Order: sequence, then C-alpha cells, then structure tokens
Amino acid sequence: MKYQYSPAEKKRLDAMITRYKKAARSQFENRVAYYHTITGGEYTSITIRDQKTRWGSCSSTGTLSFNYRLIFAPPRILDYVVVHELCHLTHMNHSKDFWNMVASVMPEYKVHRKWLREHGNDLTPEKYLERLGIPILLE
Repeated sequence: MKYQYSPAEKKRLDAMITRYKKAARSQFENRVAYYHTITGGEYTSITIRDQKTRWGSCSSTGTLSFNYRLIFAPPRILDYVVVHELCHLTHMNHSKDFWNMVASVMPEYKVHRKWLREHGNDLTPEKYLERLGIPILLE
C-alpha cells in the first residue's frame, strides 16, 4: 500500500518536484545543445514531462519531450536518452540505420539502455530524496 501524504507533505513534495522539473529543463537544454552539434537534424522545441511509460519522445514536427525523472539518473543515462531522441530527427524509427547513428555518437549506449530498464522504476523524487537522507514526512 502506498503512503498517503498529509497536505503539508504533499505541498512540500510538489514544491520539490517543481524545482526538479526546472533543473531538468536546464539540463536537457544544455545536453541537447551539445549533442545536437554532433547529430544534426532540426528540432522545434523541448518539453519536460512526467510520463509514466516513456523517457523521451520525438514528434514528427521536431518536438523533443523528456521525462523530468531522468534528472535522478546518472548523467550518462540522461545523455543516452538525449542522443536517442536527437537521432530520431534523422531516423523516425528504430531501424538499423537509427541504432547505427546512436552507436556512432555513444558506442556504449546498450549499457545505458540496460541500466534504464533495470533501474528506471527507482527514478522517483521520493527515492531520490531518501537516498540523500532528506525526509518527506513531517513527523
């Protein structure tokens, strides 16, 4: 059973999530700018979301969307997702050419992809704060 936060705890957690989303936006914008010089392609905007089943996406109109919870992952994992989505600007599929392009930018991408599959469920603000020893509960 999931713990029900008190209104004060919920407000505190929501405030932290707002800060993490701002930090994520800044981090994604910086990493997209860096890797975009390598991958090329044209994107129109970057959005930050709290998706339940996706770490990122690239629309046919060039919108790059990223899950803010990647801010809790090691930096190379976040970079892998950025590279993955930027490569979709050139290849809007998961073809061999797409994966070859990802590998040309990040040869170790399979390690990062595996890490994300194995540890993605742990990328939550609650678990991150717990690892830092910062309590959410106001007891």
